Amino acid sequence: MHLRRRETQPLTLALALVLAFAVVEAVAGAFAGSLALLADAGHMAADAGALAVALFAAWLARRPATPRRSFGWRRAEILAALANGLTLVGIALLIIVEAARRLSEPPDVTGGLVLVVGGVGLVVNIVTAQLLHPKADSSLNMRVAFRHVLADLFSSAGVIVAALVLLVTGWAYVDPLISVGIGLLVLVSAWSVLRESLGILLEATPDGIDSEEVGRSMAAVAGVLQVHDLHIWTITTGFPALSAHVLVEPAADCHKIRRALDELVRERFSLAHSTLQVEHASGKEESLQLGVAGARRTPLV
Repeated sequence: MHLRRRETQPLTLALALVLAFAVVEAVAGAFAGSLALLADAGHMAADAGALAVALFAAWLARRPATPRRSFGWRRAEILAALANGLTLVGIALLIIVEAARRLSEPPDVTGGLVLVVGGVGLVVNIVTAQLLHPKADSSLNMRVAFRHVLADLFSSAGVIVAALVLLVTGWAYVDPLISVGIGLLVLVSAWSVLRESLGILLEATPDGIDSEEVGRSMAAVAGVLQVHDLHIWTITTGFPALSAHVLVEPAADCHKIRRALDELVRERFSLAHSTLQVEHASGKEESLQLGVAGARRTPLV
């Protein structure tokens, strides 16, 4: 289900916190000469952008359906997640490239300032994570926002480690090395977002649902001869859909079978939105196969 009005309040508060601290961290990172701080500030700025896009997507998703857009704007959150994932990839690559440059010529870094700002950032990220955690499973946008904040939390922890090493040992290479770790962390976060959003946009079968098992279960219903053109996809987070063409025995009650199939996919596979075209076989089909998967996953014949 798309983001509801009550879910935008924690997003708004999280956006204000993250954006404000990103500015503070960027200024402090430039003053201290710390790439780790600048990398974490860039990640937090990306998170602020992700939260802003999520809020805009929430507004779009609440718009009513129209004859032209029968599902409304429910996929706005998926497009937002894809955009955020691509932005994260760009930021991560920039961080890693700059870290590699600094490994050859590590600059002087003010460890004390880095430690203080990193500690404040850790507190900000903990508070933000607590704001988003209750709604983290409500939609892809909320999951993306929560994952970003968790990645920021670990990034802040990395900044603190870099500052402590600098203060104790004076080893300048720790700052760019920690930055590489932050960049890789951002890439991992981006990959999961891109994978899920692209899966929905390409109308892949939702995770946790085996389309062949669904087809075999439907074909096993009494009176069903054939199930084909079976498609299972996701409209938006929490809104899976199914469509299929079903042939039944010539003397069977196709309306009763349709109701049985609808109940089956709803109760067993949590597919509440199904479109089933149920027709009587003509009697000439002598080689109908019952729920056997062909070379392609769909149609199921």
